[in-house]
Amino acid sequence: PGMKILVFAFDSGPDNPFLPHHYTPNFVVYTGTHDNDTVVGWWRRVDETERDFCRRYLATRGQDIAWDLIRAAWASVAVLAIAPMQDFLRLDNRARMNYPGREGSNWAWRMPAEALKPELRDALRELNILYSRGKVFGE
Repeated sequence: PGMKILVFAFDSGPDNPFLPHHYTPNFVVYTGTHDNDTVVGWWRRVDETERDFCRRYLATRGQDIAWDLIRAAWASVAVLAIAPMQDFLRLDNRARMNYPGREGSNWAWRMPAEALKPELRDALRELNILYSRGKVFGE
C-alpha cells in the first residue's frame, strides 16, 4: 500500500492527494509520522490559510485538532489508519520523536505510563467500532 499523511493534506486546496476524499483502500493513512511535527505542533506552525481550509474540510472549529485528524484518518477508506501516541495524547512538538538530519536529541521522548487513561482507551475503542477498525458491531 501507499502512504497518506494528513498533516500534508491542507496546504494546497481540494486537489491535494493527501486529502481523504482522494484515498483508495490500498493506502495506509497516518496523522503524521515520527519525522513530522505532532498534529498540535503542526497546527501551531501553519498559517491561517491552511488552518482555515483544514477547519472547513473537517467541519470543525479546530479546538481539538489532533482528535479531528485522528477521526478523519479512522473514517477514511484507507486499509490501515495510524496515529502516533503523541497525537492521541494531544502533545505539542516538545514530544516530537525525530528531526531528520539533527544529531543528538532524537528519539528521546518516552510516554509516561500514567498517560494511558481509560478515557483514551474508550474513545479509541469507539472510533474502532464506528469505522469498522475494531471488533464487529454488536460483539
